[in-house]
Amino acid sequence: MTVELLVLLIVIVTALAFDFTNGFHDTANAMATSIATGALRPRVAVALSAVLNLVGAFLSVEVAATVAKGIVQLGAVDGHDLLIIVLAGLVGGILWNLLTWLFGLPSSSSHALFGGLIGATIASLGWGGVIWASGSDGVLTKIVLPAVLAPVVAALVSAIGTRAVYRITAKSEEGKVREGFRWGQIGSASLVSLAHGTNDAQKTMGVIFLALVAHGTLTKNDEMPLWVMAACAVAIAAGTYLGGWRIIRTLGKGLVEIDSPQGLAAESSSAAIILTSAHFGLPLSTTQTATGSILGSGLGKGAEVRWSVMGRMVVAWLLTLPMAGLAGAVCWAIAHFIGGLPGVLVVFGILIVLAALMWLRSRRNPVDTTNVNEWPGGDADRSSDTPTAASDVAKADHGPRSTDDPRGDQALGTDPRNAGPPAQAHPPTRSAQL
Repeated sequence: MTVELLVLLIVIVTALAFDFTNGFHDTANAMATSIATGALRPRVAVALSAVLNLVGAFLSVEVAATVAKGIVQLGAVDGHDLLIIVLAGLVGGILWNLLTWLFGLPSSSSHALFGGLIGATIASLGWGGVIWASGSDGVLTKIVLPAVLAPVVAALVSAIGTRAVYRITAKSEEGKVREGFRWGQIGSASLVSLAHGTNDAQKTMGVIFLALVAHGTLTKNDEMPLWVMAACAVAIAAGTYLGGWRIIRTLGKGLVEIDSPQGLAAESSSAAIILTSAHFGLPLSTTQTATGSILGSGLGKGAEVRWSVMGRMVVAWLLTLPMAGLAGAVCWAIAHFIGGLPGVLVVFGILIVLAALMWLRSRRNPVDTTNVNEWPGGDADRSSDTPTAASDVAKADHGPRSTDDPRGDQALGTDPRNAGPPAQAHPPTRSAQL
C-alpha cells in the first residue's frame, strides 16, 4: 500500500466520521417537535429518521457537486496537498460539531464542514484559493446567502402556517385537533428526514469525491460512484439512530413550548425549504432552517419564546464558519509543518484524542430518552397540554441508554460553576443548569 493510498483511506474514514456526527447532531431537525409533542416515542422517532435519511441520500447529487467543485480552486492544487486540505477541513468540522453537541447547541454541521475546508484552503493557498464568487456559484452565493435567508424565510412560512392552522381549527374540539395533528406530524417529520438525507449526506459525498479527484482515482467531470453514495448514506443513518438527545431537547423544549399543530407547521415549512434548496444544489443548513421554523411556529401561535436560548443559537451560528475555519487552518499547519504521512497521522490522532475528551466530559450529565422532554427550570409537560404526556413518552420507551450522553443544555462558553441555582419547580435532575 502506497503512502498516497493510505492518506486517501484516512481522509475517507474521517469524512464518514463527519457524516456520522452530522447524523446525530442534526436528528433534532426532523424529530425534535414530534418527540416534544408526544407524536412519536424517542426511539421510534430516531429509527424512522435514520431509515429516511438513508433513502434520501440516494435521491440527488446536486449538493454534492457544489461541495466538490464550488469551494476550492481545483486548478491551483492537486495530489497530496489537496488531500491534506480536505483532511484538515474535515477535522475542523468534526471538532466544531462535537463542541456544539457538548453544549447542546443546534449549530450548522454544513457550515462547520464548509468553514473547515475554507480555513484549510486559505492556510494552504491564500484567499485566492477559495471560490468566493463565480457567476451563480461560489461560497458567497451558494453558502453565505442561503445561510442568511433560510432561517428568516422558514420562520415567516412557519408563522403564517401556524396562524392559519389555529384559525381553521378554532371551533374544533381541542383533543381531536391535537390527536389529528400528531398523526400529521409523523408524515411531516418523515418528510424532513428524507429532505435532510437528500441535502446533508451529499455534502460528505462531495468531500470524498474531492479526495478521489486529489488522489487521481477520478476526474472532476466523473459521475459520483455508487459506493460513495452508499457509504455516506449508511454513515449518516447510523449517526441519526444514535440520537442527539441534548440537541433534540434544546429544539423541542428549549426554544418554545410546542403543541402538535405548531409541530406540523414547523416540519412542513422545513421540509419544503430543504427540498427546494437540494433541487437547486444549495448546501443549505438544515439546522438553521428547522430552528427558524420552530421559532416561527411559536410566533405564529403567540407563544412565549425563550429569546436567551435563541440568542445563544445565533451566536453559535455566527461563530461556526470562522471557528471551524480556524480549526481547519491549524490542522493544515500542523500537517504541513510535520510533513508527509507523519503529519497526517498526527492530525488524525489529535482528532481522536479531542473527540474522546469531549465524549468523556458529556458523560457527567447524560440526556437520553428518559429526560429528553425535561427542560431545566421549565415545564416539561406544557407542550402536550396534558399533565402526563411527556412522562408517558419516557415510560413508553426505556430502551438501552444511548452513547450520546451529553452534559445538559449548557450554553456555549458557559462554565457550570457559574450556573445559577436550580429551579424550584422541579426536583434536581441529571440535566445541567443553563
